[in-house]
Amino acid sequence: MNYEERDAYGMYKKNGGPGPNLMGADTLVGNDVYNRHEESLGEIKEIMLDMHAGKVSYAVLSFGGFLGMGEKLFAVPWIALTLDPANKRFILNVDKDRLKNAPGFDKDHWPDMADQAWTREIHAYYGTHADLEDTRL
Repeated sequence: MNYEERDAYGMYKKNGGPGPNLMGADTLVGNDVYNRHEESLGEIKEIMLDMHAGKVSYAVLSFGGFLGMGEKLFAVPWIALTLDPANKRFILNVDKDRLKNAPGFDKDHWPDMADQAWTREIHAYYGTHADLEDTRL
């Protein structure tokens, strides 16, 4: 299902709702992710919020496996994703083979996403910029 199909509140109706500039996080989980070569890269399994900075940090993308078995998870910097409203999916500008070799994890061994070294590694891999300023009080 895509984000329009998950829209329980009708916020994406053509009558002037907030989308696609502002979207409900719950409607984005489960959306497909493709690359610019029209290859499927998986789907968004979770959205990770930075509770101190008040922003979305990562989309957790699943790739590979069958019926949840053997799938690999990837934390993709939110800024690396582009919404494709015409096809109701996201675009990640990375080749499928590069994603296969990206730093990933399985559902039982999540990384410490607050670790700044891990953050630098992920952002470097996807060619995005990490804002590492500590926003905690």
